[in-house]
Amino acid sequence: MVSLDASRLARNNRDWHQLLELCSLFGVIIADGERLYDPCAYHDRLLLGLSGIMSEAELHQIRIRLHQGERQKAARGELRIPLPGGLTYNRSGLIVFNPDEEVQARLRLIFDKFRELQTARRVMRYLRTHDLRVPVRPLRGPSPHEPVWRDATIAHVHYILHNPAYAGAYFYGRRRINAVRQGPGSHRATSKVAIDDWEVCIKDAHPGYINWGEFMANQRRLADNTNRYEAGHRGAPRKGIALLQGAVCGQCGRRMTVRYRGPDSACPVYCCLADRNQTGSSLCQEVRAPAVDEQVVRILLKALEPDQIAIAIAALDEIAEETRSLEKQWALRRERARYDAERARRQYDTVEPENRLVARTLEKAWEDKLRLVDEIEQEYRRWRDREPLVLQAQDHAALQELAENLPAIWHSETTQPEDRKRILRFIVQEVVLDQKKIRGQVAIRILWQTGATSEHQIQRRVQSYDQDYGELELVRERITQLNAAGDMDRQIAKILNDEGVRSARGRLFSYENIWLLRHRWGVPTAKINGVAANPPRWPDGTYSVQGAAAAIGLTAQTIFDYLAQGLVHGRQSTKGQPWQISLSSDQIDQLQRRLQRTRRSRKGAS
Repeated sequence: MVSLDASRLARNNRDWHQLLELCSLFGVIIADGERLYDPCAYHDRLLLGLSGIMSEAELHQIRIRLHQGERQKAARGELRIPLPGGLTYNRSGLIVFNPDEEVQARLRLIFDKFRELQTARRVMRYLRTHDLRVPVRPLRGPSPHEPVWRDATIAHVHYILHNPAYAGAYFYGRRRINAVRQGPGSHRATSKVAIDDWEVCIKDAHPGYINWGEFMANQRRLADNTNRYEAGHRGAPRKGIALLQGAVCGQCGRRMTVRYRGPDSACPVYCCLADRNQTGSSLCQEVRAPAVDEQVVRILLKALEPDQIAIAIAALDEIAEETRSLEKQWALRRERARYDAERARRQYDTVEPENRLVARTLEKAWEDKLRLVDEIEQEYRRWRDREPLVLQAQDHAALQELAENLPAIWHSETTQPEDRKRILRFIVQEVVLDQKKIRGQVAIRILWQTGATSEHQIQRRVQSYDQDYGELELVRERITQLNAAGDMDRQIAKILNDEGVRSARGRLFSYENIWLLRHRWGVPTAKINGVAANPPRWPDGTYSVQGAAAAIGLTAQTIFDYLAQGLVHGRQSTKGQPWQISLSSDQIDQLQRRLQRTRRSRKGAS
């Protein structure tokens, strides 16, 4: 084989050495402009190898020189780069806004809605709900490229939100060729480069739809919307009723997930699964969500009480701004449709009447544009009927009344779980849960967005008092003390409820609970006279059962029968307490005469 520079036949040094290996196997002699080389000879093969290395280094230097000019031009901000649909080059080569007002308004709407809705998917659904397309500049086709309108997709919205050109930044090197992802025969595969690693990033180089600070905040929000607990991202608010999505475990410091249990999966539980997933051990901890969520909501609403009026005014302003924004989008869309129809009419008027071949085509295009104008006008009227632009006075009053009561807004049926989570995230940065720190309690540490920290505790709800009931000893001590003081079960239940003590299931105590606990712990029922026998008469003048039986001349069992029949009347302070029977002298005489008649009738019958 003869070649002036054989190493140029190979793309890199690996291909060149493979060529030398083949030549040595078949005894091929390699020649260049200076001498002959035998690949089978060691010294000749060494020279050929060095020649290949030098050639590859030369190619590398040539590539560097070719791209160095491009990099230097980009560093000065003079390299013309492809622009998105909302920007364009003017005649002077400067980057300016797209002169199309609808394009500008649509892009500003997208950024405004993302600022409000917080997720790209919600923005996409909003655009599709209102039949609003997005401007896209194709990279292929005739130049200069004009923006085209496409149906909103999540890819389009992400492209707009991730593009730093819309923040007024000039950039170069945002993507890098990734040889690992590049398969055989495929196009060049690229991967994103971190913002700090971009080769060129000139801020405020041209007009932008948002500023650089908002762009960086959008990038952090988009990253946080991804469900990656290991990276500290809580994810976008989801539809589940559990409020503390992405809560932190107080035992290991890792993120907790949410599981739904019970009938119809209606009971959420915060679980720390890190230990079980990584080492196969048991759960780190799991906390039932309802009681924790109720406590966090109480703390949140209490913290927001002074700002209720401001929130109401902001809500009204937001609704008005939303209406004005949509009205502007519809106005631009109607104006564009009328302009296209007028332009089609002018094209039809300029054609010669005899040229029917062209006139028929232009006439059909004009009719299509007129039909599109009529369809847009009908859609606009339907939208006006469905969502009136002007709020009535009673609507303002109703919204004002609703906004002044934030708890009503929070607990309203129209408020979705994701809306509550979004409200919570505006105010609370992080919530840490730990039910093993204090026996029978769930420790809650709230880190507010202001940087302040507050700690709270709630009682755990267990199924029975044999489980981890934190106030068991307190309840036992109080029941024993109150019972010794002569309080009845109903009175003891009321005292415990007033003191804020709750049962094992987190409910109020009833006298049945006190009765069961006394019997479990062997606490006797408190009597009126303590442990002494019942006297014939009580201090208030009423009779005991034994005293009434002695006064009338009956047995105690007969007195019980009389009480059941209503012949005598008495009362008990509570079940199990002695009877207090009210008897007058006339009643005693009447009952004694009745007893004598009954005895005579029995003797006669015998």
